Amino acid sequence: MSILHAIVLGIVQGLTEFLPISSSGHLEIVPWLFGWSDFDSAATEKAFDTALHLGTLVAVLIYLRADLFLYVRQGSQIIFRPKQPLTAVGRRAWLLVLSAVPAGIVGAAFEDKITEKLGSPALISVSLIVFGLVLIWADRRATFKNSSESAESLTTRDALVIGLAQVLALNPGTSRSGITITAARLSGYSREAAARLSFLMSVPIISGAVVFSVAKLMRDGVPDGLLVPMIVGIVTAAISGFLAMSSMIRFVQTKTFAPYVVYRCVIGAGVLIALATSWR
Repeated sequence: MSILHAIVLGIVQGLTEFLPISSSGHLEIVPWLFGWSDFDSAATEKAFDTALHLGTLVAVLIYLRADLFLYVRQGSQIIFRPKQPLTAVGRRAWLLVLSAVPAGIVGAAFEDKITEKLGSPALISVSLIVFGLVLIWADRRATFKNSSESAESLTTRDALVIGLAQVLALNPGTSRSGITITAARLSGYSREAAARLSFLMSVPIISGAVVFSVAKLMRDGVPDGLLVPMIVGIVTAAISGFLAMSSMIRFVQTKTFAPYVVYRCVIGAGVLIALATSWR
């Protein structure tokens, strides 16, 4: 795998993991669009994918380090001090973990079928357009209803609703951040709170996936010639992921999610045209 391709895919992963435009969809479309054939086996592709997700995990841990420190410290009281009642922060920490359960179960149970049946350019394109339109509808509906709940208002019901929505993100093109923001907006949260909840909910789901994949990678070993591209992918994904989060939080404080939806529709339509004209 070339270092240039590793840099490009690392940047793509970092930006699209946290912006509501689908990381898994872009990681399928970009190599397909440019005709890249960097992986000689599914194991090699999964190894590099693990590196990219490790990079985005590093990004979100750094960006949310202050919040996560409080969540871990107060959430762990239920383990080390079970007789003491959980604080509001500690309870919220476990609700974030709860939000990852539905997608974790479905992803683990149907991993092979998801890999085999989903991820075609046509399906990704349709998903980009459809779920983009759902996002803008939810955003406008929430604006009409003057939805303004903060991330600190997270309830058990909301954690489950947003967590169930994350299951849809197992389909490349849906976007984990996009569908969680959509669900959060429909649940009454402000744009900034919806984006922040999306970032926070990425921590347990990405962490679980990375731990599972790294354990498998340690068992099987790093494919020959992939170590340096993996390191490059981790670094570029971490940097671009951090920049994506900080820029989006600032953006949605005064703007809507419309530009992301326009982008999704343009990319989706472009790929469909490329398929229809046999350009790719």
